[in-house]
Amino acid sequence: MSDLLKSIDARTKLAGTNKLEILLFFLGEDQRTGRRESYGINVFKVREVMRTPPITSAPEMPSCVEGMVSLRGALVPVVDLAKYAGIASTTPRDIMIVTEYAGHTQGFLVESVDTILRLDWAKMRVPPEMLTAQLGGLVTAVTELDDGRLVMMMDVEKVLSETTNYDDELMYRGVVPIDRPDIIVYFCDDSVVARRQIERTLDAMHVKYVGSPNGRAMWDELRKTAAYAESVNQPVTKFISLILTDIEMPEMDGYILTKSVKADQRFNGIPIIMHSSLSGMSNQKLGLSVGVDEYVPKFEPQRLAETLARRLGAASNQAGSA
Repeated sequence: MSDLLKSIDARTKLAGTNKLEILLFFLGEDQRTGRRESYGINVFKVREVMRTPPITSAPEMPSCVEGMVSLRGALVPVVDLAKYAGIASTTPRDIMIVTEYAGHTQGFLVESVDTILRLDWAKMRVPPEMLTAQLGGLVTAVTELDDGRLVMMMDVEKVLSETTNYDDELMYRGVVPIDRPDIIVYFCDDSVVARRQIERTLDAMHVKYVGSPNGRAMWDELRKTAAYAESVNQPVTKFISLILTDIEMPEMDGYILTKSVKADQRFNGIPIIMHSSLSGMSNQKLGLSVGVDEYVPKFEPQRLAETLARRLGAASNQAGSA
């Protein structure tokens, strides 16, 4: 089964082309609907796929966390995705997808895996509001396959957030406010959890912001702001101080967004920070190659705040010397 993932390192060449590869998996037939839905996870976040080893249960864990397993000496928490998603299925889930992102490793129990699909982010659509409300933001994107099936991309960051204690108030207590009422940060992320954490960080910094759910929506906002700046004969830097972007997003990913911004001279001098749970060096290097000024891993509010403060200071110094 690990043969599916043999060439993950080689797949980094897809990044920057607005394409991605997803591992298709199933959680079993939902007894309430009689349907067996298809789900996907970005291959970049998958370390391996394996038969589930013996799980050691642990007390005081969320009901969807089955326990933990030992993988090459590391203890890895195991989450039953069907239970987490509220899918009433009696199908055995003896396949484990081992994921690694945001500096965390965890196992996801699934019924089965199917194949790896190469898709275009432009064909990944933001889910309807009704679906988002019903699933609490668990699905970040939906795409239709050639055979008519719909595949739902799961927000694994949301799973991580709600099955661990890393999203604690203590994480934000060290965030230092900055006395800069003129600053406006534009950010985009398809994860509800990630957007909420960015907002909490910026609120703690006393910084104004404009947020978008994906790169396409952000690009539209940036162009509207640039057009307004031109209409009032002001530099766009007066209205946009910094851009913070995720990598994985439906319709337009962070790499293409960065390329678009850097190719438009109206946005010269505006720093771009890539903020992602894809913490591999290949992703960081590619981000730098398309013009990103800095890379910050997700779910580290203090580090994000420190980077923003430093970059915003540098941006203001550049504007002052211009």
